Amino acid sequence: MLMNVSTFNSSPNKMLMNVLTFNSSLNLVGDVQVGDTHADKLEDDELTQVNLNKVPYNIVFVTSEASPYSKTGGLGDVCGSLPIALAARGHRVMVVSPRYLCGDERFAGTVNLDCPTKVYCAGGVQEVDFFHEYRKGVDWVFVDHPCYRRPGNPYGDIYGAFGDNQFRFTLLCHAACEAPLVLPLGGFTYGQNCLFLANDWHAGLVPVLLAAKYRPHGIYKDARSIIVIHNIAHQGVEAASTYCNLGLPWEWYGALEWIFPTWARTHALDTGQAVNILKGAIVTADRILTVSEGYAWEITTPEGGYGLHELLTSRKFVVNGITNGIDITEWDPSYDEHISSHYTADDLSGKMECKIALQKELGLPIRPDCPLIGFIGRLDYQKGIDVILSAAPALLQDDVQFVMLGSGERQYEEWMRATEAAFNSKYRGWVGFNVAIAHRITAGCDILLMPSRFEPCGLNQLYAMRYGTVPVAHGTGGLKETVKTFNPYAEGEDEGTGWAFSPLTRECMLEAVRVAIKTYREHKTSWEGLMRRGMERDCSWDNVALEYEQVFQWAFMDPPYIN
Repeated sequence: MLMNVSTFNSSPNKMLMNVLTFNSSLNLVGDVQVGDTHADKLEDDELTQVNLNKVPYNIVFVTSEASPYSKTGGLGDVCGSLPIALAARGHRVMVVSPRYLCGDERFAGTVNLDCPTKVYCAGGVQEVDFFHEYRKGVDWVFVDHPCYRRPGNPYGDIYGAFGDNQFRFTLLCHAACEAPLVLPLGGFTYGQNCLFLANDWHAGLVPVLLAAKYRPHGIYKDARSIIVIHNIAHQGVEAASTYCNLGLPWEWYGALEWIFPTWARTHALDTGQAVNILKGAIVTADRILTVSEGYAWEITTPEGGYGLHELLTSRKFVVNGITNGIDITEWDPSYDEHISSHYTADDLSGKMECKIALQKELGLPIRPDCPLIGFIGRLDYQKGIDVILSAAPALLQDDVQFVMLGSGERQYEEWMRATEAAFNSKYRGWVGFNVAIAHRITAGCDILLMPSRFEPCGLNQLYAMRYGTVPVAHGTGGLKETVKTFNPYAEGEDEGTGWAFSPLTRECMLEAVRVAIKTYREHKTSWEGLMRRGMERDCSWDNVALEYEQVFQWAFMDPPYIN
C-alpha cells in the first residue's frame, strides 16, 4: 500500500516542487565535462576528485543511532560523523533516526516539523511525527512515535532486547522512505532522486521498500540504495509469521525468506522458517558496503558470513569495504581536555606525563619505565576477553602494568575485580565506561591490546595510534587492515604501526605482547618510530567521504538493481 501517492496527486504544487528538485538533480547520473586540455594534465585521482566535487547527491542516511543524539557503539560514531564530512563536500545530507525518550536533553535543539505522516505496517496505519535540527550542514531528522519513548538504550533495557524491535525499526524504515517526499527542509523537499544509505538490519527494509512499495507506482524510480553492514552477526531475524507486519506485498516474501539449518531449530516439528531483514537488503540494494576491506572479504566466507556468505558471494561484484574514520577533533592529543598533558608527534614528552598521571590516578606504582598495557571495550566473547583471562596470570608475572576499562558479562566483571585483588601492584580493572577515563587510558598506555575474534572495523586501535599508543591486535577484519605488523628490517612506511597476530590463541597473543614489550624496552628508537607513524596516519572522515563518493558514482552508473 502506497500511503502518500494520493497526497502528491492532489497537491500539484508539492508534486511540482518534487519534480523541480528531481530535474535539478539529474546531473547525478549525467556527464561532468572536463576540458581536454585540463584533463590531460590531471592525474587519475585528481580527475576523479574534480568530477565527484561537481556531482552533488541528495543523500539520506537511515540509522538506529547517530552520535551525539544516540550511541551504543561504532554505528553511532559513523552516522554522526560521516554525514557531516559529506555535507562539507557539497552534498545535501539528511540523517533519519528515531527520537528516543521524548524530551531528552540531547534532542533539545530539535523542532517539531508539524508534518504528521501515516504509514502502513504491523497490520494497520501508524502515524509518526518528524523533528528536525539543522547542524553542521546536515538535516538531522528524528522519527517520533510512542514505541521509541522508553527507558534503556536503542535496542533494550536491563531486562534484555525489546520484544517489538522488529516493529520499531520497520516503522523507522517506512518513515525514512516518506521523509524525502514530504518534509520541506530548507523550504523544499529532497524529492525522489535520492541515494539511501541503510545502516545494518535496523534500516534494512529501506531497499526492499523502494523496490516493492514505491517503484511499482513510479516513485523513487531513479533513486539508489546502499546497505552498509557494520556487523553481520545481527540480521533482524524473526518468525516467518511476522512478515505480514512489515508492510510489504506478499509476493516479496521470497526476498526475506530464511530457513534455519536443522541443527538450529528448536524441536523436531520446527520447520525453521523465518524472515531475515538483512538478507532482504542484500538481495535488493544497488551496492553493498562494509566498514573495512578486510571485513568485506570475511563476510563472503562461511566463518564470517553468518549464513549469508553464499548470497554475498553471488553479489561480490558490488561489495566494497571502506575503513571508518574517527573524529580527529575529539581525539587529538594536542588539545584533548581529558588528559593531563598535551603532546604531538614532534614532541612526545607529554605522553610520559600522561602515563605518570594515569598511574597516579589508578593507584599503580609510578614507574615511567614500566610497560603499561591497556584494554578498552565490551567484556564479551567477541572481544576475546576469555583469551585475556587465560593469558593474564602469565602476562602479569612479567614486569608490566595492565589496566582494563569495560563492562559486559558478569563473570568477566567479577574476574577483573578478583585479578585486581590478586595483582594489586600491577593490575587495575575499571568496571563500567567513562569517556574521560577512556581518553586518559588511550593517552597514558604504551600498548593497547585488542584480541577481538572478529572486528568489522574497530575504532580503539585508531584512537590508540592517534595518541602514540601502539596496538597489539588479532589480525581480523579492520584490525588486520589498519594495524600493520612492525618489521624492524624494512625501511620507510613498511615498518608498521603495531603487531597483528594470528591465530587467536593464548600463546600467539602472549608472544606478540612480549615482542612489543621487548621492543619498548630495548629498541627505543624503533618504538618512537612506531608511535610517530601511528600518530601521522590520516584517519580523518574527509578521506573516507571521498571513498564513499566513488561508490555513489558506481551506484548511479548502473540502472537500479531492482527496477
